[in-house]
Amino acid sequence: MVFGPLSRRDPVRVQPFYGFRTAQRLFLSARALRSNEPNFEKRSFWRDFATMASLYTSKEVPEVSVELEYQSPDGTITRQKAETGPEGYVRFDLKLTPHSPQGDRTRWETATIRWQLEDGTAQEAPAHILTPGVQTRIGVISDVDDTILETGITGNLRAIARNWKRVMAQMPSERVIVPGASAFFAAIGGKADSAAKDTEAPDARVRPVFYVSSSPWNLFSYLVTFQRARGLPLGPVMLRDWGFNRKTLGKEGHGSHKMEAIRDILTTFPQLQFALIGDDTQKDLMAFGKIANEFPGRIAAVFIRAVSGKPLNDEELHARDAIEKAGVPFWLGSDYVEAKRFLRGAGLDLEGGVKRLVRTASEGD
Repeated sequence: MVFGPLSRRDPVRVQPFYGFRTAQRLFLSARALRSNEPNFEKRSFWRDFATMASLYTSKEVPEVSVELEYQSPDGTITRQKAETGPEGYVRFDLKLTPHSPQGDRTRWETATIRWQLEDGTAQEAPAHILTPGVQTRIGVISDVDDTILETGITGNLRAIARNWKRVMAQMPSERVIVPGASAFFAAIGGKADSAAKDTEAPDARVRPVFYVSSSPWNLFSYLVTFQRARGLPLGPVMLRDWGFNRKTLGKEGHGSHKMEAIRDILTTFPQLQFALIGDDTQKDLMAFGKIANEFPGRIAAVFIRAVSGKPLNDEELHARDAIEKAGVPFWLGSDYVEAKRFLRGAGLDLEGGVKRLVRTASEGD
């Protein structure tokens, strides 16, 4: 095992991200880092700045052998081993044989990952797996920045300069949630399952929620801490590896990453329709329009939060028209209270899909 010229003061820790599964396959990613668990308790400006800096300057550990173990509800145990790559990532695609049926309701399950320290000490950590129920008909795919988490950054360099403290010195408890997001996501995600027995696992909602974001994987624990504190539904988060190449940096990386992540989710769960939620700062509307065309009948509704204050440009108007021509209910507005009102007025048919999630917003709303 090669660790390179890294500090040996911190132990090797493998951070599992949230996984998900079908009856046939289980998907889970994790990352080996030389660090302690991050502490997001508010302390002082400089200590908080150091905490955030340590997230962005992570010490990845390659060539760590990691084992995933999953026990199906019928007691069958399936294992798979893999080795972390140059950036510390390890990705599991576990074939479940025999098939592991999903329950009637959406739920979280727990798998286990194991690895060894340099001195041979065995380590393990729980990995939480989202499993949509067989009676579930609707899922949710949501953006993060300016959809649930206020950034104050809309691509303008001055805005970035004004808001650097949010990104580099604020703990999750200090970050501002988008007004109305908690109530809206509670409505669209459904009530948490109070019967869940694993107190450490995320709360299971009626509808599975997935998040796609252009933020780096380094912020996974930070975002989960923020979501927990605000009562937002938890779910797998598809973040990006910020490598220094054309595909992962800049606007091209934003759009292509989100499109690929949404396609993967839709392909993995062909039995589900999905409501797509985003904002107008990172071309979410154009991405959702393409998805609606590529997956006819699979998109339950599209919600776009207006942040920029600018009217829709020609490309955005074309995407909106494509969504509406596909018969997908579309909402555009700045107030989630109004979006929730649409949900409450129309209602959700949990057994048979969506009758009507929202009214089509008129141009200029």
